[in-house]
Amino acid sequence: MRLNEKSDGYRFQKKELGKLGEKLAAVYLKNKRYKILARNWRNKWGEIDIVASPPDQTNALVFVEVKTIQEQPGFVPEDEIDWKKKKQLVKMAQLYLSTYKIPFETPIQIDVVAITQTPSSHQIAHFENVIEDTY
Repeated sequence: MRLNEKSDGYRFQKKELGKLGEKLAAVYLKNKRYKILARNWRNKWGEIDIVASPPDQTNALVFVEVKTIQEQPGFVPEDEIDWKKKKQLVKMAQLYLSTYKIPFETPIQIDVVAITQTPSSHQIAHFENVIEDTY
């Protein structure tokens, strides 16, 4: 990965950091026995980072938003999920269901995987079902 020359030696370009975070999140979820169904699902209204089925629930869907940041005192990646982003996540989940003709009664949840990149490693936090009353 290309490093930002103006930084302190470990800072990634924003796009590269996002791609790294999504890869780390997918590996993390697989290790937790989630089945990855789609990555970077897009349409003209937006993107879903990861679509998965949870362990032991083949008829349910989990829509995962991945947020990755460089380590910064006082900042955590999950704080970047505001009401506008939550609304967008719900809309994208509904569009995914509609596109693939999945019944709206299908159990779903929206999760956030928050990754903080440090100079030597990363920290992952998984927040399940971050949006209540989806419909």
